[in-house]
Amino acid sequence: MGQAVTDALVEYAQPTPGMKVLDLASGTGEPAISLAARVGEQGHVTALDLSAELLEIASERAHARGLKNFTALVSDAHSLSFPDNYFDLTTSRFGVMFFSNVVAALQGVRRVLRPGARACFVVWGDFNQPYWQSMMGVVHRMVGGTLLEPDGPNPFRFAEPGSLSHLMRAAGFDAVEEETRTVAWTWPGTAEEVWEQAKAVTVPFRPLLERVSPGMWPKVDAEVCAAISNYSDGEKIQFGASVVLASGKK
Repeated sequence: MGQAVTDALVEYAQPTPGMKVLDLASGTGEPAISLAARVGEQGHVTALDLSAELLEIASERAHARGLKNFTALVSDAHSLSFPDNYFDLTTSRFGVMFFSNVVAALQGVRRVLRPGARACFVVWGDFNQPYWQSMMGVVHRMVGGTLLEPDGPNPFRFAEPGSLSHLMRAAGFDAVEEETRTVAWTWPGTAEEVWEQAKAVTVPFRPLLERVSPGMWPKVDAEVCAAISNYSDGEKIQFGASVVLASGKK
């Protein structure tokens, strides 16, 4: 589903051959792998994440594509160990909104960037969009309570226009830009499949899902799948995704 978001971020970041790139919260490897293909053999991409398991998948994917300019590193974005003025570009797809101290992390990102280099991020837009409303929105309406835990991870932390830009400026970035964009977000299968996938991977909504009683699940599943089917063409689910792209220069 995330390919169009990856493509949007890569184009937004404007990587060029020979660049040295740092990708934060890389997970299973995007956009790091796409960036490695763009910077070429003279460039290099370091994919950083807290999960060794996810980075192992990323490394396998990069190896399968024959990329020799790709390194996966288990590390925390809040404590970057690289020298000052080291990277030509920093990126992150759906990562920065989960940083515990965003300004401190961004200050570290700025430190390792060369003068004039950019940091480019993409984060989720508002919760009120098809992918989230047709699933977690339906569950929330049926079971009530809080949508997200007050002190838990919040995918929509920077959905408010200008909120991420504000913290980038606070961290010392110049020429900060931000835009909200709608891109493709398509599941190549059935409503039941994408709902099972969402339940498995959306960690911030786990407390919400745990409030569904065993006897209530058949009704919840039926209503969610009916809502998802509104975006189906019979072969795939075309949700679309509202995302925020933001960048700043050192």
